[in-house]
Amino acid sequence: MRHLEGAYALIFKSSYYPNELIACKLGSPLLLGVKELEENKDNGSVFEENKFLSKDGKPKELFLSSDANAVVEHTKKVLVIEDGEVVHIKDGGVSILKYENDMGKPITSFSRASSVRRALSVLEMEVEQINKGHYEHYMQKEIHEQPESLTTTMRGRLIRGGSSKSKSVLLGGLKDHLKTIRRSRRIVFIGCGTSYNAALAARPIFEELSGIPVTMEIASDLLDREGPIYREDTAVFVSQSGETADTLLALQYALDNGALCVGVTNTVGSAIARNTHCGVHINAGAEIGVASTKAYTSQIVVMAMLSLAIGGDTISNKARREAIIDSLYDLPNKVREVLELDQEMKDLANLLIAEQSLLVFGRGYNYATALEGALKVKEVALMHSEGILAGEMKHGPLALVDESLPIVVIATRDACFSKQQSVIQQLHARRGRLIVMCSEGDAASVCPGKSCRTIEVPQVEDCLQPVINVVPLQLLAYHLTVLRGFNVDQPRNLAKSVTTQ
Repeated sequence: MRHLEGAYALIFKSSYYPNELIACKLGSPLLLGVKELEENKDNGSVFEENKFLSKDGKPKELFLSSDANAVVEHTKKVLVIEDGEVVHIKDGGVSILKYENDMGKPITSFSRASSVRRALSVLEMEVEQINKGHYEHYMQKEIHEQPESLTTTMRGRLIRGGSSKSKSVLLGGLKDHLKTIRRSRRIVFIGCGTSYNAALAARPIFEELSGIPVTMEIASDLLDREGPIYREDTAVFVSQSGETADTLLALQYALDNGALCVGVTNTVGSAIARNTHCGVHINAGAEIGVASTKAYTSQIVVMAMLSLAIGGDTISNKARREAIIDSLYDLPNKVREVLELDQEMKDLANLLIAEQSLLVFGRGYNYATALEGALKVKEVALMHSEGILAGEMKHGPLALVDESLPIVVIATRDACFSKQQSVIQQLHARRGRLIVMCSEGDAASVCPGKSCRTIEVPQVEDCLQPVINVVPLQLLAYHLTVLRGFNVDQPRNLAKSVTTQ
């Protein structure tokens, strides 16, 4: 271990040391599951004095895993191994060695932990959550679970109040830090892949309600550039797993520079949840498929609620905030409506099955939807797809347009609707093969003379429309993948949690 650099989680077993096992980690996740542990009446289920105590002085079974989903069928009691800890299991007893060093740098010395006291975590999930049920694939199940996952994300956090009380949002993990965030010089969103797209979808409403400048950073690029982060900044780290290596390194960078760090994750007890100053769990439930679906929509909703909480002390935007809260209450029902497009998206996938490329144009709130829809198609259907900001169409992408290239244009009702109508007209004039996503009842106005295929979706508040609009694209990616014969849940070369750089 003295010679290792970077992130790792390792387990060692040697024939020279029977009945012993060593596990260590730095950067990557590692859990120790404990089965049939008898609770000590004095201190409950805790790890103390380097021993797990049970009726016979030893635990019944121990499990080491990088993910809680792997151990939940055996036990719900886990100990999260921290960076700088080495687990030593011998004859059923457990001890921990502790070393101090900066993440990613070689180890210089070890010191025995004289006493460790840490409560065992209890997993809040059931085995049924990690089963496919009557669905053929996890991704299909998770797409169709979104009405329930969104309801769980919002449960207990929206307050409608009485006739005399205003509607508001309560985020317990942030209540002690809201004043600091409101005084920030800027808010910096940091994430990778789908999590970055979710933050991008939420940026406009953050700027509108908070009045604070918001910048976007891809975690790896921030580190490569050593971009400036200041003590007056609030850095929001968005990660489904809470263990993304680049995002964790960016978190350490922001902490070193004195910024207030906020975590938005789906995993209780994850590294980002433990190391940020405050945060919000999205509570979307276990997500097994590599391509994130329900976590993406829950992330957008959580960040919309975060923007409502930050902007909750201003009178001028009270009506706007209350309209968004009303729309949040109705959002799960709207998602149920859009899921009824399943067969329509399967028919569309049949038309696109032999295509080599797909362009997705979005603008405003739905630029992120274009990026995320294209990302889903490329990562599971293994088909080249590109999300493009519609305002940049004339600055190069227009040269690609011909009668053979399928193009999706997102043109639901918002401040950019008239501009998207213009984009559709220009693409149609160049004989573009158009698929237009529009609000219900707008098919005739966006596609005169039935010159293109339309996908009609329910209308909600503009800042929440990305949650609705991404669902048909998730379904399209899913059906394209199945029809093309690829593995939906485990795309080629990809993993659920990216724990290496």
